[in-house]
Amino acid sequence: MKKLLFLTLVFSSLSCWFSFAQDIPDELLEDEHVREEFGINEFTTPSIRKIFDDLKKLRPLPYEELKRFIPTETSTDRSMVAITLGFLIADGFYAVEAEQFLDLEPVGLSLLNHAKAIGAGERIKSHTKALLDHQNLKDWNSLKNQLSQTQKDVEKEMVLIRDVDLAHLIALGGWLRAFEIGCAASLEPFDAEKAAVIAKPEIVEYFVSNLETMAPRMEKNKAIQNVITTLKEIQEIVTLPEQEILKESDVKTLQSKISPIVDQFYGVKVGG
Repeated sequence: MKKLLFLTLVFSSLSCWFSFAQDIPDELLEDEHVREEFGINEFTTPSIRKIFDDLKKLRPLPYEELKRFIPTETSTDRSMVAITLGFLIADGFYAVEAEQFLDLEPVGLSLLNHAKAIGAGERIKSHTKALLDHQNLKDWNSLKNQLSQTQKDVEKEMVLIRDVDLAHLIALGGWLRAFEIGCAASLEPFDAEKAAVIAKPEIVEYFVSNLETMAPRMEKNKAIQNVITTLKEIQEIVTLPEQEILKESDVKTLQSKISPIVDQFYGVKVGG
């Protein structure tokens, strides 16, 4: 209780001079009470690593089929940059899971460029350097840790500049890419048990709710509005009556809805 009171007082003090601060101690940025005040927790900004842990149930993952060109340019729209960052972190995990280590180099370079575009480049320099270090290429756990910490450190920077919407959009980008991969993996060949892994209406519902909260600030952003519309359509499909499961036709429909969204933000498939 004393700790909570102390942290509340600390947070109140921080809010008074936040805009003048040059930095905030990592201990405070890591503290769950401070992070919660800014709307950042394990559910609002789910770990992209945890999302990919779920995808392990869908192995083998169709890497070559879904491999995409890594963007070399950054958008001038910060929300687009944030979602693309999520895609990039997801593709880092995807490459590691598929043991395509050489593909980490373009991912790492693009990660750094996109992080710089939203003011978080300094925090993730060491992580991208580790991803590009060929000596680390077979240390799977180390690579995953670097990718996890990349997301976490960008979140810290978003707390610092009070732009947590971007932290949520990074998590959304990671989930969108993982959902695309999950749809394809459960169709090769179709497996009802694998399809059940991607049917998580509570996650879709959360992202829809979160985006609708942001919507008034992004009403002119057609890309974000398109994501909201598509997620609502996905939510309707994955919200099933008890005892029912996704059919093969359902998963194909989901795939047809998610792939254009990833195309819009990220880039076309290498073989497409």
